[in-house]
Amino acid sequence: MSKLVINPHNKKDRISKNIYGHFSEHLGRCIYQGIYVGENSPIPNTNGMRNDVVNALKEIKVPVLRWPGGCFADEYHWKDGIGPKEKRKKMINTHWGGVVEDNSFGTHEFMELCEQIGCEPYINGNVGSGTVQEMSEWVEYMTFDGVSPMAQLRAENGRKAPWKVKYFGIGNENWGCGGNMRPEFYADLYRRFQTYVRNYGDNRVYKIACGANSEDYNWTDVVMKIAAPFMDAISLHYYTITHTWQNKGSATGFNEHEWYLCLNKTLKMDEIVTRHIEIMDKYDPEHRIALIVDEWGTWFDVEPGTNPGFLYQQNTMRDALVAAINLNIFNKHCDRVRMANIAQMVNVLQSVILTEGEKMVLTPTYHVFNMYKAHQDATLIDSYIETKEIAHEDVKIPNLHESCSIDENGRITVTVANLSTKDSYDIDGIIVDTKINKVSGTILTNEMGAHNTFDKPDVVKPAQFKDFKVTEKGIDFKIPPCSVISLTIE
Repeated sequence: MSKLVINPHNKKDRISKNIYGHFSEHLGRCIYQGIYVGENSPIPNTNGMRNDVVNALKEIKVPVLRWPGGCFADEYHWKDGIGPKEKRKKMINTHWGGVVEDNSFGTHEFMELCEQIGCEPYINGNVGSGTVQEMSEWVEYMTFDGVSPMAQLRAENGRKAPWKVKYFGIGNENWGCGGNMRPEFYADLYRRFQTYVRNYGDNRVYKIACGANSEDYNWTDVVMKIAAPFMDAISLHYYTITHTWQNKGSATGFNEHEWYLCLNKTLKMDEIVTRHIEIMDKYDPEHRIALIVDEWGTWFDVEPGTNPGFLYQQNTMRDALVAAINLNIFNKHCDRVRMANIAQMVNVLQSVILTEGEKMVLTPTYHVFNMYKAHQDATLIDSYIETKEIAHEDVKIPNLHESCSIDENGRITVTVANLSTKDSYDIDGIIVDTKINKVSGTILTNEMGAHNTFDKPDVVKPAQFKDFKVTEKGIDFKIPPCSVISLTIE
């Protein structure tokens, strides 16, 4: 029996709701067909946004949405996406599939989407191929309330009142697709560009610097050293790649060894976040600057027969475990990690939703986000679970993974993942000096390759969890293999 010890009296930092954020890029069918179908589509929509998708996103309480990229952000020129749709410039999306981008989804449409979902916009500006003036005018266009050229242009395009835009990224992956820059060069560019990302009226911009690619600790060190006083946050990108970038493996046709390999590489997120935070501590010991993991998730080979530039992949119980592990890690690091954005929202990489024409399916990853939403803005509490090492051939991982929080009403949320494909475990739950009045639970479990399709959308779905017993010291329960459990304790 494994001990799970929870001390709700040892409260730590607040788990920002923005850790449960999302990312939408002009890539494949994420925006077009996935989210936006246009006002004249036979698919039920409100101002062009799919009603079914928006309602599903509201259900999981999406707190913040990053847009327009990704690599697309550093070739996106925002003025191409405003004004009458028939007059908007067309361009080739050179990064993603070489398809024509007609710019029918632009700033006004994105803000409309955020309003429908009820989430904060996170705008990513163009440093790679853009100008300081272009970025400065975009912020003015969105947020200035008064007499100015951009405010007038916004009014001419049908929006007199400014929007509130808090989160603004100064470039994306500028070490790679955003310009192949050295950290010293980017840090100086960041200092320059951010100067002209201004606060208008009572709108206060939270400035996010482009951070490192996975284990590039030198990038974080140099950018923090040169630019820390001018930023509110710095980003980090880390994807779970099972094999290599050339051969990432199938999203569905994997074996047990690949399961263990995938989860092993997912667990590395903890080490990567920890080491970047240690570097940040050198330059920002007060923890003023946040670490934002604004791209994370699995990256497999595309589904057979689909455009390789569209990054469309299926989503199995393996992805559900990847999501659970990452979210637990971010919860535990909530003193520095104050936002994270899974890549991506619909039809791309580790999506929470897949669409095909009028059909929509919720993925196992979606259900994990729904099970974890009670952690949003709750307080992390001290917890520890006894684990044992499980292995397949040369790959070793712990068998269990957890995080716990308490909300303002005293409700405790416990999320536990069983990483084993075969074994269930008895958990001896000890909740320090706490009287339990009520417990409810939800479980997501199935075979490791189980996934939802448009013909069978409910193969993997949450169920009520009842296999627990309240004791004098806490709660005992059994967690089946390949599963994620969420418990609410009152």
